[in-house]
Amino acid sequence: MDFVEQLKEKAKAAGKKIVLCEGEDKRVVEAAAKIVREGIAKIILIGNAEECKRVAPEVDTSGIELVDPATSTNIDKYAEILFKAREGKINKKTGAPEYATVEDAKAYLLKDRTMFGALILKAGDADGFVSGACHSTANTLRPGLQVIKTAAGIKTVSSSFIMVAPQGGNKYIPEGVALLADCAINIEPSAEELSDIAIATADTAKKIAGIEPRVALLSFSTKGSGNDDKFFKSVPKVQEAVRLAKEKAPDLALDGEFQFDAAIAPEVGALKAPGSEVAGHANVFVFPNINAGNIGYKIAQRMGGWMAIGPVCQGFAKPLNDLSRGCNVDDIVATVAVTALQA
Repeated sequence: MDFVEQLKEKAKAAGKKIVLCEGEDKRVVEAAAKIVREGIAKIILIGNAEECKRVAPEVDTSGIELVDPATSTNIDKYAEILFKAREGKINKKTGAPEYATVEDAKAYLLKDRTMFGALILKAGDADGFVSGACHSTANTLRPGLQVIKTAAGIKTVSSSFIMVAPQGGNKYIPEGVALLADCAINIEPSAEELSDIAIATADTAKKIAGIEPRVALLSFSTKGSGNDDKFFKSVPKVQEAVRLAKEKAPDLALDGEFQFDAAIAPEVGALKAPGSEVAGHANVFVFPNINAGNIGYKIAQRMGGWMAIGPVCQGFAKPLNDLSRGCNVDDIVATVAVTALQA
């Protein structure tokens, strides 16, 4: 059984209910039907029958719980939750309160399905949330940050991609699965944030991907071979992140800073970082910023043939995940399975 099938089987056993926010997207409707048909999860799809029929006329939506904000019997409950969660917050553009009254919050929910989905999750009417097929990452994560918020003790919300090797495997990743972070949320993370990302991604690797994490923090430098201290200080930042992460999680197999080849290839790791337990054997890769991370995962996906599951969000109080706008039906199904396992 391949990795994605294993995820699906585990999700089936979990029996969770996941809200999908984009009933106006053909891929999402098709994915929702497939998930319900295969028993991977129960689905709440934000939309209505007419809309689904228009974008995906061939899809059987029976078994999917369709929820239209305009006719929802829970709209007042969700508006009250939103109003209380954002009470006292000021709109930076207008200088006025975000929601002066519960009715204002209700009016907003009728326009913003992503926020409506987040309120379904916040209220406990679903176990997880997936959006982003036709909305930006910012539009998807904003409701999470505003109403779901971070888990207790967590400072940094981050993301990782679970990368699944193409058929035939990869000689450097014997498990057939690797994790890349942060490719979607933190643009230029500090050393402290990088250390949090490394630890959170290791946890995702163990709990969701089912692999024993060996974490490499990446750079254009390996163990001081390069230095940009005069101008950008990116190498010292990664070095400090390694130090902080080791302090926070001393039992975690984690090291750096590494160039990618030193992190993944045993012969290069032994040459450039002799004595490191991670060099040449990493399966979790933490990039120094979003430029490197986003480019890196898309090269692996498009040129290397790796399947990218995610971004898997890390640090929210409840499972909330963002899709790439370039996703396909199988990507959505896999992300829903991951979300169910986070619940």
